[in-house]
Amino acid sequence: MAEDLKKYLPTTRKELDIRGWNEVDIIFFSGDAYVDHPQFGAAVIGRVLEAHGYRVALVPQPDWHGDHRDFLKLGRPRLFFGITAGSMDSMVNHYTANKRRRSDDAYTPDGRAGMRPDYCTVTYTRILKQHFPDVPVVIGGIEASMRRLAHYDYWSDSFMPSILVDSCADILVYGMGEKAIVQVADRLKEQGTVPHDVPQTAFRTDDSSAVSGEILRLRGYEEEKHNKLIYAEDFRLTEIESNKIVAKTILQDDIVVNPPFPPMSSEELDAVYDLPFQYLPHPKYAGKRIPAYEMIRFSVCLHRGCFGGCSFCTISAHQGKQIASRSKESIMRQISRLKDLPEWKGYLSDLGGPSANMYGMHGKNRHLCEKCARPSCLQPNICTNLHQNFAPLLDIYRSVDKLPYIKKAFVGSGIRYDLMSEAYGRQLITRHVSGRLKVAPEHCSDQVLRLMRKPQWKEYLQFRDFFNKVNREAGMHQQLIPYFISSHPGCTTRDMAALAEETKRMNYHPEQVQDFTPTPMTLSTCMYYTGVNPYTMEQVFVAKDKNSKQQQNKYFFWWKKNNTISTR
Repeated sequence: MAEDLKKYLPTTRKELDIRGWNEVDIIFFSGDAYVDHPQFGAAVIGRVLEAHGYRVALVPQPDWHGDHRDFLKLGRPRLFFGITAGSMDSMVNHYTANKRRRSDDAYTPDGRAGMRPDYCTVTYTRILKQHFPDVPVVIGGIEASMRRLAHYDYWSDSFMPSILVDSCADILVYGMGEKAIVQVADRLKEQGTVPHDVPQTAFRTDDSSAVSGEILRLRGYEEEKHNKLIYAEDFRLTEIESNKIVAKTILQDDIVVNPPFPPMSSEELDAVYDLPFQYLPHPKYAGKRIPAYEMIRFSVCLHRGCFGGCSFCTISAHQGKQIASRSKESIMRQISRLKDLPEWKGYLSDLGGPSANMYGMHGKNRHLCEKCARPSCLQPNICTNLHQNFAPLLDIYRSVDKLPYIKKAFVGSGIRYDLMSEAYGRQLITRHVSGRLKVAPEHCSDQVLRLMRKPQWKEYLQFRDFFNKVNREAGMHQQLIPYFISSHPGCTTRDMAALAEETKRMNYHPEQVQDFTPTPMTLSTCMYYTGVNPYTMEQVFVAKDKNSKQQQNKYFFWWKKNNTISTR
């Protein structure tokens, strides 16, 4: 048992003793259970620091009530505390679009709810600052990343400052933070002070005049709070700058956001995935199921980043617009390890990524990409500089299919049907669909789709016809399952009535539908809060009150007997 525990990052004093450690360099606190798998951010960051020679401990889901013993049990780290709310923003994790409290948590043993606080990053940081005021606290993960500047918070219906202000953390690592966190650790080890020049970090400063390099100055939090149009203008500037390969430093009041690192090379990304992950939950969870782990245990992420630029999505703001792809060799090594896991039956649940069919894609001319500020390479039209080469991805699919221990490799991640070749489409549909292919047209109204930065409805219909044709030719009877969103900014009841007519015409009875949920640092949330499109400053209709949102949602269920909504 002791030898098994040594294969994981230590989580208790007993596990430190097993390793013979009297102290650790870094202690992480995470809102998720500890699953030692590269799909879980806390495990990745811990393993990366471990590979650089640091002693790292991880405390998953500490009890924030009472005497805070979980925050004290491992003592004081030599360098810093690290905090992540987990794989989701804690408020998205806790509440539905209608702000109802969820009854479960997929990132917790047995799906139990209530194992992390609201605004998890802020709560954890304040507790640590209360007990260890002189120890630096580094925050990161999706919650901190998307709240690095002033932002609208849907759940409190309020405009909030940077999470650095509310949490009192010393430094924030945004995005996929492997390179940044190592540099922060190295500087603290060498100099003993929190560094202010590490790329992909944000911090507070007493002297903004000392900030060097090209600077994008935003208006202050108070100005944005009291004038929504000012916030809309600043959001547009922030989104444009955040999508650049060569970006400026962003300054807002005393908040400094350094430019990001360049996208990771294949060699750098391979090095992360080749770390000694166990691909299992920590042994402390023996006999319990962690739903999020069960969904991804036999999945393989091929790349990072997304150049789709959907208005409601946080992927490009967090992972970046440029694609960072693993090598085929690294992918095959991971698959070889997965086959040795308990309960392996020969099926890969996903060969994917943020958008599964973007693997290996990039600009033909990188110099043009370095000058580009488009949030999306696909909308309103596909960039002529985009190198649409599906050959490397098809080679991976076909090589995986040939492995003797693979019965079927599915693509469970979303795909962009506006980014497609016939060869890729046929391979996907005939070899990698589990009977149902889920795609996300999101709506049928072209004016709503423009605001969403999604392809026109006719492109979905063209893909549907192609999907059905390939199925007929292959003698298959698979289903195409479209996902839709109601109450997105710009969507009226007339638009929802049109969508109801379309789904009725297709004889499609949606069972799981999504009501738009505003999340920090997305264009859709900016439109929801301000009522304008920040790129045109034109007014946008927004269904905000609970009744309006429920009325829009009802249009999805035109086929239910007790639904009296008219689609005419």
